Amino acid sequence: MWNKLILLSVLALTFSYLALAYEPSPLQDFCVADPRTSVKVNGVTCKNPMQVKADDFFFSGLHLRGNTSNQLGSKVTPVFATQLPGLNTLGISMVRIDYAPWGLNPPHTHPRATEILTVLEGTLQVGFVTSNPDNRFITKVLQKGDVFVFPKGLVHFQRNVGNGYAVVIAALSSQNPGAITIANAVFGANPAIPGDILAKAFQVDKSVVDQLQAKFKS
Repeated sequence: MWNKLILLSVLALTFSYLALAYEPSPLQDFCVADPRTSVKVNGVTCKNPMQVKADDFFFSGLHLRGNTSNQLGSKVTPVFATQLPGLNTLGISMVRIDYAPWGLNPPHTHPRATEILTVLEGTLQVGFVTSNPDNRFITKVLQKGDVFVFPKGLVHFQRNVGNGYAVVIAALSSQNPGAITIANAVFGANPAIPGDILAKAFQVDKSVVDQLQAKFKS
C-alpha cells in the first residue's frame, strides 16, 4: 500500500511539472514567418531576428476595393501570416470583405477563430447558428459603425441588403483561422461524398444531390 502511495505521488508531481512546463504564449518578442522553410511548428519557423525588418510587420492594400464580379458578389481580402509574416505566433489576423449590392459571404465556419467585424460602409444582414440540439438562428441588420461577433466554429454569413456597395473589416483570433464554406465542403468535396449519404442526410432525392454535386464540381 505504501509503495502505491509513493508511485501515485511521483506520477502527480510528474504531471504537475509537465503542466507547468507548458507555455501557451510566445516566449520571444516576435517570430516573423520564414517563407523559405517548409517546417511547420504550429505556425511557421521563425526568421532570424537579426534579419527582421519593418516590412515584416507591414501590409498595404486594405484601402483597395475587392473584385466582387463573381457569382456570390463578395470578395475577401485576407491579412494572415502568409501576407504579413510578423503575425506568425501572435494569434490574430484580419480581413477586408467587399460586397456588391445583395452580395453574399455564404454560410461558413472558422474552425480556429472567433471573428469580430465592423461595418465601414453599407447595410448588412449577419447571422450565425448555434450548435446542436438547439440550432438557433441569431441574426441582425447592421449599419455603418456597427460591430458584431461570430463565436468560434459556428456557421455564419453576411449579406449586403442595401442597394450600394458594402465594406467590413473583421479581426480573427488566429493567424490562420481556416474557412469551411458549407456548400463547397458538402457538395464540392474531393473525392465526392457518396450521393446516397447526402440524400439521406438532407432528406431529398439523390437526383437533387447529383445536380448540386455537378454544380459545385464545375
